[in-house]
Amino acid sequence: MAEGSGEVSLAEVETAFRKFAVHGDTKATGSEMNGKNFVKLCKDCKVIDGKGVTSTDVDIVFSKVKVKSARVVTFEQFTQAMAELATKRFKGKSQEEAVQLLYGLMAGKEPANIGVTKVAKASAVDRLTDSSKFTGSHKERFDPSGKGKGRVGREDIPDTSGYVSTYKGQGTYDSKVKGDE
Repeated sequence: MAEGSGEVSLAEVETAFRKFAVHGDTKATGSEMNGKNFVKLCKDCKVIDGKGVTSTDVDIVFSKVKVKSARVVTFEQFTQAMAELATKRFKGKSQEEAVQLLYGLMAGKEPANIGVTKVAKASAVDRLTDSSKFTGSHKERFDPSGKGKGRVGREDIPDTSGYVSTYKGQGTYDSKVKGDE
């Protein structure tokens, strides 16, 4: 296989297969691929084009090549599936040519969304955690600096002082009573 011939070695395709096979599965060895990752590979590598090949086609082919009781395909079964999808994806090309073109889409590829959980936009988090914007009972849980008040902010702690809650002269009883003598 010469470099310029446009042929992709099976080893390159197998590397892509292994990268997708372990994607999102910590227990995966890379020698077998589940249906979800098979569809992902087909999407990421543009095998699914929405015209010749749809995700339904990919599902059907996956079911066809896997062993009945199995939920995964081996690399060998994967190559059979690709051979079947290739002629749909590249209509009018010979089987070999179509498979080569399909493998060309996969060579050097890896799952597109490594690190998909990007950190949420800071402004959204800031807005939601800014206690100065809180209303209602939530407002009571934080002091003006935004620091939580702890239990005081969460529970209604009864005032056992004996005074009515809104009475302004709290603590003046003794001086009034004793001062009159």
